[in-house]
Amino acid sequence: MADVSPIDLQKALSGVDYPADPKKLAKAARDNGAPKELTERISHLGKKKFENPAEVSKAVFGSQ
Repeated sequence: MADVSPIDLQKALSGVDYPADPKKLAKAARDNGAPKELTERISHLGKKKFENPAEVSKAVFGSQ
């Protein structure tokens, strides 16, 4: 994900109410105009519910 940064993720998830599952997060990202690469990555995070943006960032980017 060289072209996508944690800041892009924060912008993509603007307005999300937590907890949220990947389906809800991916929809919000698409609605906020996120790059396709990022929305695909979010949609493949599994069935876990995320409690906050930090959890999503860790799942998407690991421990960068």
